[in-house]
Amino acid sequence: MNGGFEPDRLTSEPRLSLCHHTHTHTHTHTHTHGRTCAILCLWQQKRPEVRVELVITVMFTHSPGALTSAAPEVTIMWSLPASFLLLLLLLLLGQAPPSRPQSLGTMKLRLVGPESKPEEGRLEVLHQGQWGTVCDDDFALQEATVACRQLGFEAALTWAHSAKYGPGEGPIWLDNVRCAGTESSLDQCGSNGWGVSDCSHSEDVGVVCQPQRQRGYLSERVSNALGPQGRRLEEVRLKPILASAKRRSPVTEGAVEVKYEGHWRQVCDQGWTRNNSRVVCGMLGFPSEAPVDSHYYRKVWNSKMEDPKSRLKSLTKKNSFWIHRVNCLGTEPHMANCQVQVAPAQGKLRPACPGGMHTVVSCVAGPRFRPPKAKPGHKESRAEEMKVRLRSGAQVGEGRVEVLMNRQWGTVCDHGWNLISASVVCRQLGFGSAREALFGAQLGQALGPIHLSEVRCRGYEQTLSECPSLEGSQNGCQHENDAAVRCNIPNMGFQNQVRLAGGRSPEEGVVEVQVEVNGVQRWGAVCSDHWGLNEAMVACRQLGLGFANHAIKDTWYWQGTPGAGEVVMSGVRCSGTEMALQQCQRHGPVHCSHGTGRFSAGVSCTDSE
Repeated sequence: MNGGFEPDRLTSEPRLSLCHHTHTHTHTHTHTHGRTCAILCLWQQKRPEVRVELVITVMFTHSPGALTSAAPEVTIMWSLPASFLLLLLLLLLGQAPPSRPQSLGTMKLRLVGPESKPEEGRLEVLHQGQWGTVCDDDFALQEATVACRQLGFEAALTWAHSAKYGPGEGPIWLDNVRCAGTESSLDQCGSNGWGVSDCSHSEDVGVVCQPQRQRGYLSERVSNALGPQGRRLEEVRLKPILASAKRRSPVTEGAVEVKYEGHWRQVCDQGWTRNNSRVVCGMLGFPSEAPVDSHYYRKVWNSKMEDPKSRLKSLTKKNSFWIHRVNCLGTEPHMANCQVQVAPAQGKLRPACPGGMHTVVSCVAGPRFRPPKAKPGHKESRAEEMKVRLRSGAQVGEGRVEVLMNRQWGTVCDHGWNLISASVVCRQLGFGSAREALFGAQLGQALGPIHLSEVRCRGYEQTLSECPSLEGSQNGCQHENDAAVRCNIPNMGFQNQVRLAGGRSPEEGVVEVQVEVNGVQRWGAVCSDHWGLNEAMVACRQLGLGFANHAIKDTWYWQGTPGAGEVVMSGVRCSGTEMALQQCQRHGPVHCSHGTGRFSAGVSCTDSE
């Protein structure tokens, strides 16, 4: 390239090569991808200050009109008038999309596979509110490693091609994913772009991660669970129908309603099973479900539908049934993990629940949440080969998991710990399913032995002893790996019956309670006679503030709420395990030797022991 170059004549020699590229996978199928490479070479002018080098690579996919560009490599050094050549090339090529997916933050991933093995499954990506799959083209160990790390695991063991974990549904969001292996998120890797793929679901990729969680990975949780088409199932409740059910606390029987976009929607009863009820009850804090007299509720439904003024009839006309079919195995910690079909949109000819009615569910409360006079019709616990307890939890239903083996309490290692196993613990203790499985001694490190590791419950077990596991000493576990849980508990309404006033922070102050006085609910103070740490612990727990630092008998320096200075509760004696001061022993008629004012009971709470 030593010929002359005249800037105003451009005697350059362009060369265009069209190359057809075929790449073969390590497995049994082959794809052909068309790629076009355009290279323009300009030789250097005798004057060294004028030099143009430009290399642009363009890739065409098989999709008509689709164009994806690898990152252009451009080195340009010139002095005018060669610049118009660059402008011409850019006009011809157009604006190529970037080689990696654009995201509004870290991409959300999930693995769909065996329930007892959360570390493996079909890799799915959430984009534009919809879950989709990833094609196995170019997918290898480095891409699997990035995905596993993003999911909270230490590394990848391998990957699986050709839809080993079954073909997915919906779009194939990513294809030809290319990672270096050092990225922290899959959206930092290159790919063809969102939805640009020539694959079918028979090529959905799966990954197998190491079961160990990353240090610092805090928990697996179901809060803000995503349901069908990525829609968020915000909350579930039972709306009591019978007058007797309305008077109970907690509510254990009623119509299932799901909160979506701020509105409560009903669930159609067609195809409803006891497994579905078990999942709903677990979400509401109940360990098990009970049979429902569906014939009776059908009569109630029909009678209300015949009433033209019935609110139920108007709701049905408005198509308030948002979910019209649910299929749960009974082991899921949340309804969003079940197969859920959403009702057709308003205006569709087909009704959402043809011939059906709202779903009614009945749940069985755990021993701590039953009315005092209720006598359970079954044994409180099975023959216990292994006892379980929770320690160091600031709230009811949470804590570090400890098991009793060989007459010694020990912990559970978080290797392999997940929501399924955590839910078995919660139900065994009389709570609902787990809303969070915690790793890395999040609720404190214990002393003594580590009894279990690699606990692999399937969700059907009644006790933790029925789940396969290894001895904790076999897996190199330390107490920094102590597993913990946060369980769903019923809404008892206790938190609305106590408050603190006058303190320097929300965690301290005069204790004020709401009780019934002469048939009227009134707020007032608690007499500090016999007020001690057990009573203060119950007050802090009821407030949702964890543990008690101090039980305070002299609160003259704190100003209570105006109108609530009169003592309405006295003689309070708690064992320390109650959930509310109203559950503790106390005087019938109030009798406080100190009177009111400066000797009202107070507390200082903390969220750690």
